[in-house]
Amino acid sequence: MTYRETTEYLFNQLPMFERNGDKGYKNGLDNTLSLDVHFGHPHYSYKTIHVAGTNGKGSCSSLIAAVLQMAGYKVGLYTSPHLVDFRERIRVNGRMVSELYVIDFVEKERSFFEPMRPSFFELTTAMAFKYFEDMKVDIAVIETGLGGRLDCTNIINPILSIITNISFDHTQFLGDTLEKIATEKAGIIKDDVPVIIGNANEETKQVFLRKALATHSQITFAQDERNKEVENVKQISDSTLLYNTRTFGEIKSSLCGSYQEENVNTVLVAIKNLMKQGFLCECKTEKGLESMRYDLSEAFLNVSSLTGLRGRWQLVKTTPRVVCDTGHNFAGWEFISRQLQTINCKQMHIVFGMVNDKDIDNVIKLLPKKALYYFTEADNHRALPWLNIQEKAIANGLMGGGYPTVKEAFAAALKRAAHDDFIFVGGSSYVVADFLRDCI
Repeated sequence: MTYRETTEYLFNQLPMFERNGDKGYKNGLDNTLSLDVHFGHPHYSYKTIHVAGTNGKGSCSSLIAAVLQMAGYKVGLYTSPHLVDFRERIRVNGRMVSELYVIDFVEKERSFFEPMRPSFFELTTAMAFKYFEDMKVDIAVIETGLGGRLDCTNIINPILSIITNISFDHTQFLGDTLEKIATEKAGIIKDDVPVIIGNANEETKQVFLRKALATHSQITFAQDERNKEVENVKQISDSTLLYNTRTFGEIKSSLCGSYQEENVNTVLVAIKNLMKQGFLCECKTEKGLESMRYDLSEAFLNVSSLTGLRGRWQLVKTTPRVVCDTGHNFAGWEFISRQLQTINCKQMHIVFGMVNDKDIDNVIKLLPKKALYYFTEADNHRALPWLNIQEKAIANGLMGGGYPTVKEAFAAALKRAAHDDFIFVGGSSYVVADFLRDCI
């Protein structure tokens, strides 16, 4: 098979949540454990860091991977979903797994895995773990899929667990209360493995405390005043934020979404834990402190080139300004909507689409009233028809037309926008994926 034929096989023959929703989700670890035995437990050959949570997993995973790379480690990075190319999910020091490796893996192993009918994510996780072993990585940063306790990444025994935050998403699988969702995410907390919690309220905090107590795990709440690293942040250019931090001084970052302040704080607290474990230089001397400051700024400023991270308040054009963001649920849009309100422009244009299992009714209430909208749908079976979105939007006082593809919607926005206008593309990871694939 060619690479294209191989990925089409993976997308179409294996149940895939991103395309098929409920039918692509498998509850349980039986297939994962069978695949792990077949491949000889490859994750035993390198250290791992496990990252779960509702939002911010990709950004936190990529920032940590970038810091470890700058410190000289050979770093595996497993994230999802991909935006343009399947290989984005599996990287070593920022380089995607080769097309040939993907082809060979599927052709060689399909006689074993086809009878068990694994999900797309189960097989992709097995491929990633095996690839990291074959590439002899020192450490791998592993992002969960949509869960935690029964997520197929949860067979690893990491040196550090991170849970970014908890909000309502994938409630059909994880539960309809924050306590239930937090319980599922807390399933990644392992015996005697330290855990960092990025953000928690009183309800979810108690869940994490109980789990940490049961597993004898040192737990750190990154937002607590005694642990918090970020003291303040300001934007110094269209593409750079400047953080003042408690331990590391000034750090510049190219991730400009306002929601990144929470992610950066979580990552810095995680980095302090890794330093205590000896994986990064201890800041015992002024020379060591300066070295760490330099490495952090280099990592945070170059995270996209170091790890391939895309679609996080990504500035893709300056005249007019065009930004895309993969925020796709209510919690994500609470941040995005506040950031959109700060944009200084003559006219705002928003290319917008969502998928059918998100809280569109409440998200629409967060959208700016004065923007012009270009309602659309991604090339995905789960995409909401643009007409349904438009009807809900008009009922909430929003104005705009409908377009069958993201490409057509963006072309219409670009044609109408003046040089000093602002265009935002988002609402779904898949809208951003179509935009990056077809419009840039």
